Amino acid sequence: MTQLDANETIDREDLEQVQVERLQATLNRARQNVAFYRESFERLGVDIEGIRSAADLRALPFTTKDDLRRSYPYGMFAVPLKDIVRIHATSGTTGKPVIVGYTAGDIAVWTTLVTRLLRAAGVTEADLVQIAFNYNLASAALGFHYAAEKLGASVIPSSGENVGRQVMVMRDYKTTALIGAPSYATHIASHLREKGIHPEELRLRVGLFGSEGWSEAMRSEIERSLHIVAYDNYGLTELMGPGVAFECSERDGLHVNEDHFILEVIDQRTLEPVAPGQEGELVFTTITKQGFPLIRYRTGDISSIVAGDCPCGRKTARIRRIQGRVDDMIIVDGVNIFPSQIEEILVRTPGVEPHYRIVLDRVDGMDKVEVQAELSADFPYFDEAARVAALRAELQAQLVETLGIRVHATFVEPKSIARSEGGKLERVVDRRPR
Repeated sequence: MTQLDANETIDREDLEQVQVERLQATLNRARQNVAFYRESFERLGVDIEGIRSAADLRALPFTTKDDLRRSYPYGMFAVPLKDIVRIHATSGTTGKPVIVGYTAGDIAVWTTLVTRLLRAAGVTEADLVQIAFNYNLASAALGFHYAAEKLGASVIPSSGENVGRQVMVMRDYKTTALIGAPSYATHIASHLREKGIHPEELRLRVGLFGSEGWSEAMRSEIERSLHIVAYDNYGLTELMGPGVAFECSERDGLHVNEDHFILEVIDQRTLEPVAPGQEGELVFTTITKQGFPLIRYRTGDISSIVAGDCPCGRKTARIRRIQGRVDDMIIVDGVNIFPSQIEEILVRTPGVEPHYRIVLDRVDGMDKVEVQAELSADFPYFDEAARVAALRAELQAQLVETLGIRVHATFVEPKSIARSEGGKLERVVDRRPR
């Protein structure tokens, strides 16, 4: 059985006491050292000493990504810059990036938490861990790198290599654990098929994937194509990076590291807590971060809390796999849809690759949704127009039935849709006038 940290099996009452003590220290640090929080507390008349339970968090203001952007670059740091030993940042694709600072203590805690998730997936000192995330300002690659080394595993930092080189490294170096984005795993699987490489020629046995949403259907496809067991994990650069929550061997929800983060689930419209088990927006408060503490941070991620205890022995709260992001939600004719719903349909449709693009446009005042996909290289009737048309019609019917909106399915040239090269993929092209 996987060795568990004491705080993973601590009784709920004792855990809440740990949380409150750490929360008090965090609130005082934020008030003293971060102008945004000091001014927010004063404006709302917040009595920090009155925050004596997780339920009392409702008296505190939310923190949003816009708040963090307005503080660019160092306005949210709670320690002098000389005490910051590393800086990471979000992509900044929708505005200014969020700059996150880590003290030496933050790095040590982060490494410990990512080590937890590696152990939960069965990674040991005997593994050769290939990290396919890009080593850059994003936090994923280095977060896993430090943890795998602490665990005693051998680390192969293969970031930046093309898919052919990645597979060569896997085969020649005898990689046993792959870490990266799920879309990159599907890219690797496609390359194996194209080159006639059987998964059994590799030594892979486990994969840890995150950084972007992925469906259960894609998990099944990755496991089938690579002959591995695939685990999900959750984290945001703003909060820390990977290590906020992770799947254990049961793979029935992701355990939140509650000794370092306090979790809330709220209705994104009313901002009130949702009922247990109901979907809502995840909100986290960091309670051990020194350099960049966050209080009631609205993540934009949609999930729910899993009821009951986990057979693995951990007593921390579990969340369902992320259903989508508020930012990724597409509104068409008043209907809310997520790319993950489209992905699920494509993955379970024989003859279609799991690589896709969603193009939104407006024609004569009406929203138009086009789902572009590729035929599999082994589709048996690739050159028969009637067979291809029948498959396209079948795919389109499934999309319409599942999504409840008008959808136009299109097959595009093989490999014309971008593949992941280690980072997140932009799946949606929105051409509609703002």
